Amino acid sequence: MTWFLGLGVAGVLLLVLSLVVDGVFDGVFEGLFEGVDALDGLFDGWLSLPVVAGFVSMVGFAGAIAMGSTGVGAVGATVVGVPAGVATGLVTYRLSRALLNDGSGAAPRGDDLIGASGSVVTAIPAEGYGEVLVRRGGQPVKLAAKSPAPVARGAEVWVEETLSQTAVSVRLVER
Repeated sequence: MTWFLGLGVAGVLLLVLSLVVDGVFDGVFEGLFEGVDALDGLFDGWLSLPVVAGFVSMVGFAGAIAMGSTGVGAVGATVVGVPAGVATGLVTYRLSRALLNDGSGAAPRGDDLIGASGSVVTAIPAEGYGEVLVRRGGQPVKLAAKSPAPVARGAEVWVEETLSQTAVSVRLVER
């Protein structure tokens, strides 16, 4: 049982290592199987560190659980652990592919700010610029702002127009 627990711990340590050195070894095996269609990209998917870590840790922990709970020997624990490790590796591979291929989120553009509400951080004079705080892509962004009428600090405003990447035209929200 000690061997299987050691495998489980080694798998967890390998997972931590993959998180710490993520991307460091990306180019090591690049082009190793180039030209062999069946093996091209093998290290990018099935033999990536997270997949191997999931496999090794699940073989170890499932084998240890099987030995401890049912009293089977090392062969029985291996028979239980390997399919569990393969299933965990498959799930890890599919989840990592889904996360890497998620292209649904478009980057926010300047026109996306039109109609957004914000608050004045630095008072806006009648002629000149002040500052407003608005949310772009869910993140607070401070932008230079101008308004046809003066707007006091703390007032709520709406973005009417984007003047540049860092400047907007706003109007006071009347309630």
